[in-house]
Amino acid sequence: MHHDNDNAPRLMAPKEAAAATSLSRTLLTLMSAEGQFPHPVRLGERRIAYVRSEVERWINDRIAARVAA
Repeated sequence: MHHDNDNAPRLMAPKEAAAATSLSRTLLTLMSAEGQFPHPVRLGERRIAYVRSEVERWINDRIAARVAA
């Protein structure tokens, strides 16, 4: 379980979010726009990142939905 006080950065790059979910960065962008994935944080004009805890919660929700099904 992830805790906010551990050594993991609070943000994750799109490439890392894609690897964590096994989905492409393009698909994550589309899913975010449709409200099906957490929205990224804009860090600069051409740089975004995802909030690690939100991505991990999204993954955990998918796992929970599978178990409940």
